[in-house]
Amino acid sequence: MSLVDLMMLLMVIFMITAPIMQGGIDLSLPKTEGLAVDSKGGMTISITRDGTILVDSDPISLGDFRASFRAIVSRKADQGVYIRGDRNAPYGVIAQVLDIVKNAGVTNVALVTEPEDISR
Repeated sequence: MSLVDLMMLLMVIFMITAPIMQGGIDLSLPKTEGLAVDSKGGMTISITRDGTILVDSDPISLGDFRASFRAIVSRKADQGVYIRGDRNAPYGVIAQVLDIVKNAGVTNVALVTEPEDISR
């Protein structure tokens, strides 16, 4: 096998596996019957099942999030804010995060969900 063939093979393998390796945060999003909202662009806030808050994959405490969100959103939220809450996350944490986002004056907020499997 020539070096060029090996390089092409490795490139194909990388192109197939790269999209699979994205995500990084293990969340089980709630399923809804309506159209699923996907977080494309904008700022993503994730809340894990144990209540950990991540802003674009960077962990932050609720107190630090409350204190610094206005500064963070002024730089990053041109395309909206997407909240990805695990279906088993504490509801109180999700409600507090949503309240902080709304009080910062962000009007383009969406809760990210997955489509529900409905067999009819």
